[in-house]
Amino acid sequence: MKQTLNVEIKNYKITITDSDFSKTMEELNLITASQKRLFVVSNKVFKLYSEKLGLNKNEVLVLPDGEKQKNFKNYIKILEIAAQKGLTRNDAIIAIGGGVIGDIAGFAASTYMRGIDYIQVPTTLLSMVDSSVGGKTAIDMKDAKNIVGTFWQPKAVFININFLKTLNKRQFKSGLGEVLKYAFIEENCKYNQQLYLFEYLTLCCEKLFAQEPMTVMRVIEYCLKLKIAVVNEDEKEKGLRKVLNFGHTLGHALEVKGKFRKYIHGEAVVQGMFFVLNWAKKVELISYSYHRLAMELLTKYGFKEQKFKLPEIIEIMKKDKKATSDKIVFLIPCDKKKVKEVKFRPEEVLEMF
Repeated sequence: MKQTLNVEIKNYKITITDSDFSKTMEELNLITASQKRLFVVSNKVFKLYSEKLGLNKNEVLVLPDGEKQKNFKNYIKILEIAAQKGLTRNDAIIAIGGGVIGDIAGFAASTYMRGIDYIQVPTTLLSMVDSSVGGKTAIDMKDAKNIVGTFWQPKAVFININFLKTLNKRQFKSGLGEVLKYAFIEENCKYNQQLYLFEYLTLCCEKLFAQEPMTVMRVIEYCLKLKIAVVNEDEKEKGLRKVLNFGHTLGHALEVKGKFRKYIHGEAVVQGMFFVLNWAKKVELISYSYHRLAMELLTKYGFKEQKFKLPEIIEIMKKDKKATSDKIVFLIPCDKKKVKEVKFRPEEVLEMF
């Protein structure tokens, strides 16, 4: 099976397939035939798939796994290796891994010689449905996630769902957290037809956890159609693209507070969604029935609302890249499958709790 989507920004293609890895590499090799290449690969992926992908070690830089690796030290390492290998403005950096690898490799590509091609080969569900598409690149600083970065669109994205067969259960579930986000913002995304993602996710839960190929590919396709519609209209997050941050304000703060161990990204985003869904119900922005359906959907996928000390993470949320000088920005549910941006003073956030 194979599905191809097109992103109007830079006119690049996203390929979603369950074919043999050799076919994915054939396509990748074809579009980089005249280029020198630097593959930036996560350690786990390199160990599992180096031979299956036919990677040439002379073209590869392997980075350790984990969010903490998205730092200045590794960013400089990528640039230095690119320079040592003689990459020019006509060449390419290729990311093979999850969101961390995609973000840092993309950031390096966007700044090396003021910008060279890069290609995304996402290997986690979360990176397949979200971070590999749309051109956001970044690295982290202490107490601030994705605080240094650029918008730099990839040359192509190759999604092969066979990578998911070796993804551990926690990481797969984390990806489902990002999938669920799209169910709550579908009406905002302005896609040209109804996808009924909320309803589909309610029905396909067991098949999705079982990684039934058709179901997995359809869910990835639906999520990306919604994201592409948003990115085509608002590449630089000046307006509409902000809806993609639903659950992320509190989510990013929880990740930082837990040193990226207590919560990984999708888990933290779901906690952010629990928080704003409860608040929206409390102030009657959404109906009781929609709130109940939303909670049932999140719990159906195995997520449980966690307790945490909100005052301790207010300062982290104030450093969020979406924050203004004196207010914290949330995306709040305001109707079924629809959210809106609301800005709160820190003391008002405490009152939400």
